[in-house]
Amino acid sequence: MDKVKTTNILLLIIVIPLIFYLLKILSFIFVPLALAMFIALLFLPLVRWFDRRKVPKPIGIFFIVLIISGVLMLGFELIQLSSQEILSSKDIFFTKAESKIINLIATIETNFGINRLEDVSILSYYAEKVDVLKNIRIGSFIEFVRSSISMTLMTVFFVVLLLAESINFQKILDSTIFKQRITSIKAFIKIENDLIKFIKVKFIISLFTGIGIGLACFFFEVSFPIFWGLFAFAINFVQMIGSITSVTLTGLFSFVELNPTGTLPFFILAIIGVQVLMGGILEPIFMGKSFSINVITILVMLMFWGFIWGIPGMIMSIPITVFIKILLEQFPQTQTIASLMAGSEKKTLIKRK
Repeated sequence: MDKVKTTNILLLIIVIPLIFYLLKILSFIFVPLALAMFIALLFLPLVRWFDRRKVPKPIGIFFIVLIISGVLMLGFELIQLSSQEILSSKDIFFTKAESKIINLIATIETNFGINRLEDVSILSYYAEKVDVLKNIRIGSFIEFVRSSISMTLMTVFFVVLLLAESINFQKILDSTIFKQRITSIKAFIKIENDLIKFIKVKFIISLFTGIGIGLACFFFEVSFPIFWGLFAFAINFVQMIGSITSVTLTGLFSFVELNPTGTLPFFILAIIGVQVLMGGILEPIFMGKSFSINVITILVMLMFWGFIWGIPGMIMSIPITVFIKILLEQFPQTQTIASLMAGSEKKTLIKRK
């Protein structure tokens, strides 16, 4: 028995890194599939509503695809509107930015005793030192757009397959992990309820965070409020890091237009207040304790899935963690790991006793 146990452990050590290596190499398939799974979970209640009213499945799926297409079109229109806003006022903004940057660099040069020829422009002098333009590649941007379009189309395709039950996730759990129908159904219901709740709450919180940041930019007369609202909405899906990134970049940008001794501190307090209210107070209240995960687990999973799948991995890291935690809770051998992920090992041990 000891030899069998040792063999199984060794096989596990070999297989797990191989699985994650395949997930990284085949990310162009697994990322859209994982995104599609979470999107399909959102629409499962609507699919069941159609089934109860005897609506033919193709018509129901077509209606859902129309909803997804409408959301994508709305996002595209907002991006286009934001682009027009930036293009319409770019000259005024760049003039302000140039003046502020020159004054800031001149102050730093004076304080640190940096000597520069008087007839040399500040911006041209430091542009040559940094050589930023060499790092800008049009080909990389085109490749990013191409891969984004490809991933979107594949995601929609997988959503249709999942909703049409061509890929039945509950049956996959039944045949591969649980081996018992009742256990797999209970686990699937738990996964579905928790992930739907998480995605809905995260979407609503991110939406109101974006609206709050956009309104703060509008009232404090910071340029491109639509862009910063969209940016805050999108980046907020990255747990913890997203809110910090949004506040930092928006605050740095506002330095160009706002007076550091006047309205700038109030603007920064306003956007920090929006993030604290939405992410620090309302989100935990709405999430409740249904899938509490400790901070260390969140950070580790953010780094791990960010390494495996990049930005999409960071966005999906928490739903994937919730999914893994629910699976681990179903088996006595792995409940301790699940409790450690939630930071509640003592409570679980007390219940067992």
